[in-house]
Amino acid sequence: MNQGDKIFVAGHKGLVGSAILRNLRQKGYNNLILKSRKELDLINQRQVNEFFEKEKPDYVFLAAAKVGGIGANSIYPADFIYENLMIESNVIHAAYRYKVRKLLFLGSSCIYPKMCPQPIKEEYLLTGSLETTNEAYALAKIAGLKMCQFYNQQYGTNFISVMPTNLYGPNDNFDLESSHVLPAMIRKFHEAKIRGDSEVVLWGDGTPLREFMYVDDLADACVYLMENYSGSEFINIGTGKEISIRLLAEKIKMIVGYKGDIHWNTSKPNGTPRKLLDISKITSMGWTYKVGLDEGIEKTYKWYKEQEIK
Repeated sequence: MNQGDKIFVAGHKGLVGSAILRNLRQKGYNNLILKSRKELDLINQRQVNEFFEKEKPDYVFLAAAKVGGIGANSIYPADFIYENLMIESNVIHAAYRYKVRKLLFLGSSCIYPKMCPQPIKEEYLLTGSLETTNEAYALAKIAGLKMCQFYNQQYGTNFISVMPTNLYGPNDNFDLESSHVLPAMIRKFHEAKIRGDSEVVLWGDGTPLREFMYVDDLADACVYLMENYSGSEFINIGTGKEISIRLLAEKIKMIVGYKGDIHWNTSKPNGTPRKLLDISKITSMGWTYKVGLDEGIEKTYKWYKEQEIK
């Protein structure tokens, strides 16, 4: 990428898109095309085609998606599969049709089988059954990365895909009905501290192991790959480190400063027992993460409190 190239960041107001935007600007890329959902509905094929025909972006970061935690995925599976399939189909096809030089598609580590060997290598995709609580979202993301591969194969496009681990950071979703585990815990502990509650109730039994990455590290990896990698093989992006949900809760409780107890509601689902990515491929390309979990949670909590004040 050259600094004068036109770059479209789809989903620039979300967790990942806003971090990619920060990273691009820090690196001197300022010819950026940004459209809100009201200005451009990526589910609408006509609007997407008209946008690409008019703007003709050189590079596309496809960070737009309908996302949510276990609860939202379980309640709204039709919405998750439909909206994500439409977004990626419209944008990927338009990128081919209007001769985008390179596109980066963002998947999710939930695409891998539920009982995958650990750590999870890229080649484990489609080797077993998916976790049922987010199957609809996972299937849509698998379709997106396969689209990139097939368009490269048939049309000679330069579409690359990345599979990030669990993400968190500024602009995360803190809605308790639809958020992921880490931001949900930050909000629960913060509100319990403010109210003076004696306990916080969390889902499951705390035993699942998870890997978490600060979103600005993912953004840095995405820009790095856009600048340095071409190929149909998708790339895992993570830290290579994991923590139990129970220990994560204790860590967030301490950082937030909540003094009460934690009660585990074991009638609620745990989700996948373990999910650690093998990151040897991106590490061998010369990239590694920078922000540790404690520092990342502290930054995210600081951002969350600043939003409350606004």
